[in-house]
Amino acid sequence: MDELIPLELVGWGEWAEVAEVSGEPTWIGRLAEMGVRHGCRIKVLQPGRPCILQVGGARLSLRGEHAQILVRPLAIAS
Repeated sequence: MDELIPLELVGWGEWAEVAEVSGEPTWIGRLAEMGVRHGCRIKVLQPGRPCILQVGGARLSLRGEHAQILVRPLAIAS
């Protein structure tokens, strides 16, 4: 599936691959430091705002005001 969608549209328990992160450069850098960058796989643990993600072995809580994250949904069994 090559369709890019905003992270906000990914549902609970679903996996996605980060395709693009745009917005304020400071926030893009901070997200990259936390592992949210092009090509990484994330799992949505709680959709909405705040959004809670699993990135590698970490859990992150994002409100999303400063960056736009576009993803490709993945078909991975939880």
